[in-house]
Order: sequence, then structure tokens, then C-alpha cells
Amino acid sequence: MRNPVEELWVRRFRDDDGCGTKLVCFPHAGGWAHAYRTWPMGLPSDVGVLAVRYPGREDRLDDPFPSGLEALADDIADALGELTRHRLVLFGHSMGASVAHEVAVRLQRRGSPPAALCVSGRRPPQALGGLRKLFGTDEEIIADVLRFDESRAPVFEDPGLRELVLPAIRADYRLVDAYPAGPRPPLDCPVYGYTGHDDPEVTPEQMRGWAETTQGAFRLRVLPGGHFYLRAEEAALLADMRNVLGRLKYRTEAVS
Repeated sequence: MRNPVEELWVRRFRDDDGCGTKLVCFPHAGGWAHAYRTWPMGLPSDVGVLAVRYPGREDRLDDPFPSGLEALADDIADALGELTRHRLVLFGHSMGASVAHEVAVRLQRRGSPPAALCVSGRRPPQALGGLRKLFGTDEEIIADVLRFDESRAPVFEDPGLRELVLPAIRADYRLVDAYPAGPRPPLDCPVYGYTGHDDPEVTPEQMRGWAETTQGAFRLRVLPGGHFYLRAEEAALLADMRNVLGRLKYRTEAVS
């Protein structure tokens, strides 16, 4: 029987006994777990694809929003405890990169570090100082979302859909604004960075700062596109991740 806390926090798009690697994906601010629903088609069949379900959205609409990003990471690290028996790889985009990183730090502190951390479209913690504040009026928040993702305009034009999605976006923007900048304890696992060449929120040079978050290896891949490059470039992103996951599997099996 699966852990009920894990089931609350994790949505499984593929996860069976043959999945020796578990890829856990962390959505962006205002994002939902289903953003990763297509990823199993682009990854090997022995890689489980799971996504974190943040409170206050999808089938957790009635669950309270977290008090802070670090508190959110505490809860997720607790929920992922049993998954650390497997080869665990964390992937996070935008806000999700910060959450995934904080979870990785916590898992390492507990003696069960992930095999790798993959971060996308987000500055490293030591480079977050001085960023523009995201939180504002509802109209300002909507304008900011559309600045990166015009495809969501119909959602905000529909009063019912707007009322459904806006509270989660508002809550996540508060988390991002309140998240303190500064270095974190270094990880032992490798860190892989991904970003869009034209992302207005983070430059490739800023992404290279993630090298400072690990005592292990670091590598950056820059793909065409803006902040949500990973939609149009999903095939290229997953092709690169197939190579990453294959190397991690080989390294683990060679050691054992």
C-alpha cells in the first residue's frame, strides 16, 4: 500500500515496478502537475514520471496554500521520503526550480540525496537579490503571466476560469517574492541547468551560477525560446534528459 501523504503530493504519469529511476517534476508558479503529462512519451520506459501537486489547485483546491516556499519544500521532502529508496531525480522549472533545489537540500540533510537536480529557467538562490517583485493587483499579476505566456489569455477572459486559477498564481507569487536570496548548503549530486536563450527572467550566464550550488558536476544546456521554451522544445529537452538519466543509471549500476 502506498503512503497516503505521498499520494496526496505526487501525481504519477508513469510509475511501475520496472521504473528504477523516478523523475519528480516541480511546476512553475501557478502551474499544475498535468504540465508534465506528456513527458513519459519522450523518456525511457524504465523512468517513472511523477509531478508534485501543490496545494490549492487541481484536486487540492480546498487545501491551504503554504506559508512560504521553504515550508512547502519541508512538506514535499516529507512526502518524498519513501521514494528516496529509488534513483531519484528532481526537475523544476521557474519557481519549481527553487522548490526542487530546497527539497534536494533537505533530502541530502536527511541522508537520502537525489541522484541529480535539474533546474530550468530560474536564477540560483545566491543571485535572486534585487529581482523585481511579482506580486501586485490581480490585473498586474495577469499582465505578468501573459508577458510570458500569451496562450493563457482565454483563461483570464473567462470569469469562471479566472476565479479558479488566479488564487494559486497569487499565492505562488507571494512565495517567490518572500523567498530569501542567498547561498544554500552545497549539494553533492550533479546539477543540470536548462534555459531558453531569450528568457527575459534569466540569462544563460546567470544560469551558470547554479554551478555554485553543488560540489558535484554542473552542465548547462541553452535551447531556443523564452521563459516557456520547454513547451516548443519539449522533444529537445527530453532528448537531453534521456542522456542525463542514462548516464546516472550507468554510474549507479557500475558502482553497485
